[in-house]
Amino acid sequence: MLKTYLTALIILLGATRLSAIENHPSGARPFALSNAIVSISDSWSTFHNQATLTGISAFTAGFYYESRFLTGELSLASGTIVLPLKKGVFGFSYSQFGKETYKENKAGLAFAMMLSEKLGASVQLDYFSHRMPENENAFGFVTFETGLVYHFNKNLHFGTHIFNPIKAGIETSEGKQEMPLSLRLGTHYSFAGNILISFEAGKTDGYNWICRSGLEFEPVKNFILRTGVSGRPVNITTGIGFRTGKIVTDIGFGYHANLGITPAVSIQFEL
Repeated sequence: MLKTYLTALIILLGATRLSAIENHPSGARPFALSNAIVSISDSWSTFHNQATLTGISAFTAGFYYESRFLTGELSLASGTIVLPLKKGVFGFSYSQFGKETYKENKAGLAFAMMLSEKLGASVQLDYFSHRMPENENAFGFVTFETGLVYHFNKNLHFGTHIFNPIKAGIETSEGKQEMPLSLRLGTHYSFAGNILISFEAGKTDGYNWICRSGLEFEPVKNFILRTGVSGRPVNITTGIGFRTGKIVTDIGFGYHANLGITPAVSIQFEL
């Protein structure tokens, strides 16, 4: 009954407000850290802060799947490719949220580079499409996002990211429906090489500020424990990660106070 209600609710929201379309975060490591990752370099930075792609030095590709509240109709599937070059780093990303009755798709092309020894910057061009069951064709629009990362030292880092600063959206018979602008800023600190603590605050037009925090601990080499928390309402996350050669597998679980459990998994490989 709950799954049916959730599916009907998101379709209704999509029919009435474009802001029902989200810039869905991806990656099981970010997920397990409650997405408090705007300053952290990761192969899934193509969905968070592309400026942190400057911390990746090898070709990386990954796949992510999330079953939101254990409801197939609210599933998210994503892919990322990171290609470092001499002058900077290219990132390619694609995601699909929903299934037959309701779909949101996003494709992104990013470029990031270091502007100085400590400051990195990025820009990503995005294409969004939005398909409703009553419409034969999907609505689509183009926007962009940009980010910065600053490395105070090898342990302390700061990142900020802006999505859709031009407030792009789709044109309908009722006029333009804007996708909201969102701002993220945060920091993380590494202790003793095997502990990481991150904090982040985010604001989306029309919504209150949300604070997130994450903790990552590597008790033994190539095995990592993670947890995170975000607010309003409280969402608790946890997960693990392990590396085998050049393959990294991450698993995450989220618990929403009102809606229940969300499992997530991602696999990345490096060349």
